[in-house]
Amino acid sequence: MAIINRKKNQVPDSEKDIQYYSKLFWKYFFYGLGGIALFFLFASWGLLGSMPSFEDLENPDSNLATEIISADGVVIGKYFEKNRSQLKYSDLPKNLVQALVATEDARFYEHSGIDGRGTLRAILSFGTSGGASTLTQQLAKQLFHGEGSKFLPFRIIQKAKEWIIAIRLERQYTKNEIIAMYCNVYDFGNNSVGVNSAAKTYFSKEPKDLTITESAVLVGMFKNSGLYNPVKNIEGVTNRRNVVLKQMEKAEIITEAQKLQLQRLPIKLNFKLESHKDGTATYFREYLREYMKKWVEENKKPDGSDYNIYKDGLRIYTTIDSRMQLYAEEAVEAHMANLQEEFFEQAKENKNAPFVNISQAETDRILKKAMKASARWNIMESNDKSEEEIIASFKQKTKMKVFTWKGERDTIMTPLDSIRYYKHFLQSGLMAMEPQTGNIKAWVGGINYKYFQYDHVGQGARQVGSTFKPFVYATAIEQLGMSPCDSILDGPFMIRKGEHNVTEDWEPRNSDNKYRGMVTLKRALANSINTVSAKLIDKTGPEAVVELTHKLGVTSEIPAQPSIALGAVEITVQDMVAAYSTFANQGVYVKPQFLRKIEDKSGVVLYEPVPESHDVLNKDIAFAVIKLLEGVTEGGSGERLRTEGGGNGDNRWTGYPYMFKNPIAGKTGTTQNQSDGWFMGMVPNLVTGVWVGCEDRSARFRSLTYGQGATAALPVWGYFMKKCYEDETLNVSKEDFDRPANLGIKVDCYSRPAAVVKDSTDTEQSTEEFEL
Repeated sequence: MAIINRKKNQVPDSEKDIQYYSKLFWKYFFYGLGGIALFFLFASWGLLGSMPSFEDLENPDSNLATEIISADGVVIGKYFEKNRSQLKYSDLPKNLVQALVATEDARFYEHSGIDGRGTLRAILSFGTSGGASTLTQQLAKQLFHGEGSKFLPFRIIQKAKEWIIAIRLERQYTKNEIIAMYCNVYDFGNNSVGVNSAAKTYFSKEPKDLTITESAVLVGMFKNSGLYNPVKNIEGVTNRRNVVLKQMEKAEIITEAQKLQLQRLPIKLNFKLESHKDGTATYFREYLREYMKKWVEENKKPDGSDYNIYKDGLRIYTTIDSRMQLYAEEAVEAHMANLQEEFFEQAKENKNAPFVNISQAETDRILKKAMKASARWNIMESNDKSEEEIIASFKQKTKMKVFTWKGERDTIMTPLDSIRYYKHFLQSGLMAMEPQTGNIKAWVGGINYKYFQYDHVGQGARQVGSTFKPFVYATAIEQLGMSPCDSILDGPFMIRKGEHNVTEDWEPRNSDNKYRGMVTLKRALANSINTVSAKLIDKTGPEAVVELTHKLGVTSEIPAQPSIALGAVEITVQDMVAAYSTFANQGVYVKPQFLRKIEDKSGVVLYEPVPESHDVLNKDIAFAVIKLLEGVTEGGSGERLRTEGGGNGDNRWTGYPYMFKNPIAGKTGTTQNQSDGWFMGMVPNLVTGVWVGCEDRSARFRSLTYGQGATAALPVWGYFMKKCYEDETLNVSKEDFDRPANLGIKVDCYSRPAAVVKDSTDTEQSTEEFEL
C-alpha cells in the first residue's frame, strides 16, 4: 500500500522536463534581460567606448564655419575647414522639413528616439524591408560616432550607443531642434555641410527660397550624398528626387497630380562652389582674415583656449553694404574691361609691351623679380634646384589657364610669357566710406582675387598725384587765412636751392605748359595748376602740410619737400578716403571702421569696436575745401561727370553717360608718365576713392589721353555712383554739403571782388573773379 501511495505521488518524467525547461527558460530570460540591461548600462557609462557628456549634447562639436555678415544682413563670405553653418528651425523651408520627415522617418513626431515598429520590422525581415534608424538616431550617428564599423560586434555596440544618445537627444531637445540639428550637420559633398551651405552651393539660393523640387533633391541626398551628387549623377539624383516626391504624396503633403507634374520637371542647378577666392568682397574678406588672425591671438575663450576662425562658428558683423559692394565690383569690371581693351590695342605697337621707355636690362630685372616671387620658384628652390635650372623651367611651354575679361582661357605658353602677359593688366582699388561714422561700405582691392591677390586698397600705396593738392590748399586756408576766392598769379615760379631744404633749383611747370595769369584758388584747384600749389607750399612751408596730412589720418611717411605739393607721395586708397572724409565731416577725422561686432556661435558679443575720431580743422575751413573741390566737377577735370560722355571726343572710347546734377566735390590725380590715375569723389554722406594703374609703374599708357585720372579712374566712380543712386534703398545723398552757420570764409566768389593777395614774386594787384 505504501508502495502504491508513493507511486501515486510521483511526478511523471514529462512533467519534470516541462518544469525544468520552464525554469531554465525564465532563468536565462532574466539573465538575458539583465545582461542587456548591463550592456546598455555599461555603454551609457562609457565602459564600451566614450560617450558624449551632458555638455556634449548641449554643445555638439559641429565644426562650424565663421560667417562674415554685411551691414544689410547678407552673408558675404565664410572662413571654414568644412563649409558648415547653423540654421534655426524657423529658417528651414517648410517643404524641405515635410519632405525629410516623409522620406526618412514618417513616425518622427510619434516616437521618443527609437521607432519600435520599425526596429521590429527590420529584425523580422533581417533588414530587407529597410533600416530602422530614426532621424534622431541618424543625428546621433552624425554627431558622435560617424558611419560606424562593419565588424558585427562593433556594430552592435555602436547601435546600442546610438540608441542611448538618441534617447538623450529626445529628452534634451524638441523635435524641431532635432530636425534643425540634423539639417545642419549632414555633409552634402562639394565642401557643403548643412542645408544652408548646400542650398547656396547647388542652387545659389538662401534655404528659404528653395522650391519643392529643389528641397526634394537635397532630401534625396540625405540617403547618400556621394552617390546622389547632382553634379556627377544627375540621372540618379532625378530618380531619387522622384522617390522623395512619391513619399510626399503618400504622406498627403502634395497631391498625385502635383507629384506627377513635379516629377517631370528637369533639375536645374546653379552650382557655385564656395571658395575663399571666389564670391563677393574677396579682397576685403582677406584683409579681414588677417585682422582676425591677430584678434584671436589677443582674445581668448573664457576657458583660456584659443578661438578658431575656421571651426568656432563666429559671426563677424561688418560695415560693408552688400549692395554697394556689388555695385562697386560691377563698376570696376565694366570700366576696367573696357580700358584694358584699349591698353592691349596700344600694346600691339610696343615691342617691349607692356613696359614703356625702359631699357632691356630694366625689363629683365622686373621679370626676374616676378619669377622669384612666384610659387614655381619657391617650390623648385626648396627642392635644391639651381637658379639656372629654375630659370630654364620658366622658358618651357606648358598648359595653363589664364585670366581674361571674357573668362578663363586654356592656352599653352611659357611661365615667363605668362608673367609678361599678366603685367599688361591694369589694376584698380576702390573704397567707399561714410564720413560721419567711418563705416566702410565697399572695398574692391583689385580686378580678380583668384589671379591678382595684391590688395590695392589697404595694402598698396601708390603716388597720389594732384589728389594731394587739397591738403596743400587746406593748409594755406588755415595758416594764411586765405579763401577759395582769393587770387594768385599763375606764372613761372622757382624755389631756389637751399630753400625748404631743396638740393637744387625746383621750377614746377603746368601739365599743359601754359600760364593763366591771376586765378582764384578755386579755379587753380579745378584746373590742377601746379605753379599755384608750389607757391602755396612755399608760403606755408612743407612741414605744415605734412603735419596736417598726418592729422587727416595719412600714415605714409611724407618727406618735408616742396615737391609733395604735386603729389610725389605714396598713400593707400584707404588713407586717402579717410583724409577726404574729414572735409566732408566738417573737419572731424573718423578712423575707417570695417567691424560692427563679433559674436560667438551662441550670439554672445565678444567684441564691439569703439569709433576713433579727433578734430583736425574747424568747420569753416573744411567747408571752404569742399567748395574748392566742387569747382573740380563744375568746371575742371571732373566736369565730364555732368556731361553725356565720360571720355574725350578724339578717341574711340567715350566713357559712360552720367549727367549728375547734384553737388559733387572731387579731385582727379595723375602721376608722372601716367603710371597712376586717381579720382576722389564726395557727396555729403559717401566718400569714394578710386585708383587705377598697372602693377609696375613702367607698364602704362603712352599718353594722358587714357592714362590720366579723369579717364582711367573717374569713370569707375561715375558708374558706381550711378548704380547707388538708382538704388533708392541706399539713401545716398543728392543734397548740398552742410554749410556752417555764420561762415567766416568767403566761398561764394561771384558776390564781390576777390581779395588781394601779396605774393613774393608778384606785384600787388586785385582782380574780380566769378564762380566757374
